[in-house]
Amino acid sequence: MIRVLLADDQSLVRAGFKALLDAQADIEVAGEAADGDEAVRLVRQLRPDVVLMDIRMPRFDGLEATRRITGDTDLDGVKVVMLTTFELDEYVFEAIRSGASGFLVKDTEPEELLRAVRAVVDGDALLSPGVTRRLIGEFAARSKEPAAAGTLSELTEREREVMALVGIGLSNEEIARRLVVSPLTAKTHVSRTMVKLAARDRAQLVVLAYESGLVRPGWLG
Repeated sequence: MIRVLLADDQSLVRAGFKALLDAQADIEVAGEAADGDEAVRLVRQLRPDVVLMDIRMPRFDGLEATRRITGDTDLDGVKVVMLTTFELDEYVFEAIRSGASGFLVKDTEPEELLRAVRAVVDGDALLSPGVTRRLIGEFAARSKEPAAAGTLSELTEREREVMALVGIGLSNEEIARRLVVSPLTAKTHVSRTMVKLAARDRAQLVVLAYESGLVRPGWLG
């Protein structure tokens, strides 16, 4: 059973998400929070698998809440998915750099929301849609801070190649087809790259690919 915490200051939004999620046989809503402080407290108390986190909330926002959750080693298994009203939200890139596993716009289709929840639990990042790649590229290009998770010098040539393909949004299966290897081999390369760079998940690997210059903003491969 996938346990989800809903963090949004709008009760109607939480009610809609709760009705959709609780109707699934493999998902349950473990709790609800109306602000960032309550979200962090409930995550520590309930240890959900996924937090659907609104960016803009009172007391402190979803960005600060995400930093506190992803910065707590006791909460390593908790995945954060940011919820935003606008696709090109200025805070989304910083949220992903802070450890969020991806983002969704609030008016996303129900099927996409369910796919997203299941995807992050399986270790994937919500970075496949083109709009997400453009957003990551745009804000990575503006970023002034150096990447903090290791250096590319630790990677083999093949691992750099794989990281670049992850950076443009390819799945393990797509990477396998591009490199003419098995999906398991592609997955192994991705996992080793994440370990070497201390990346929390694929989302941070994408950010590092842009910040390091391995992938250029706007490059669609």
